[in-house]
Amino acid sequence: MSQVSPKAVMAFDYGLRQIGVAVGNCVLSTTQPLTTLSARDGIPDWSAIAKLIDEWRPDLLVVGEPLNMDGSASELSERANKFARRLQGRFALPIAMADERLSSFEAKEQQRELGHRGDYKARPIDSYAAELILQTWLAEHSALSAS
Repeated sequence: MSQVSPKAVMAFDYGLRQIGVAVGNCVLSTTQPLTTLSARDGIPDWSAIAKLIDEWRPDLLVVGEPLNMDGSASELSERANKFARRLQGRFALPIAMADERLSSFEAKEQQRELGHRGDYKARPIDSYAAELILQTWLAEHSALSAS
């Protein structure tokens, strides 16, 4: 039995205060940042996530896993995995974890090049980090599909 490839994917850059969200289309290999949701000690507004899932109807949810540079689990890794399990439990959608090392750093660099002035509280970059996580996942997924 072959596994059906997802068409629409929603990605999350999990954090204790903010969670970035992005969406992508696997067929077209396109991605876009959506929004940054507030979280309180890592707990999101689940109704806001439900609205996004209802609106975008993803086939798969990708959660960034904050690994250390050596690939080992970080302090935040278990929290991100717990968030992923809760997403799966609440929305009955398949979950994939994706290495998110340096995604926030890279998102800040890209946004700085585009004129972001560094006011990350007023203009958070978490949705851009989620988009980078999704782009990485799509690239790895398409490479696996091609082989």
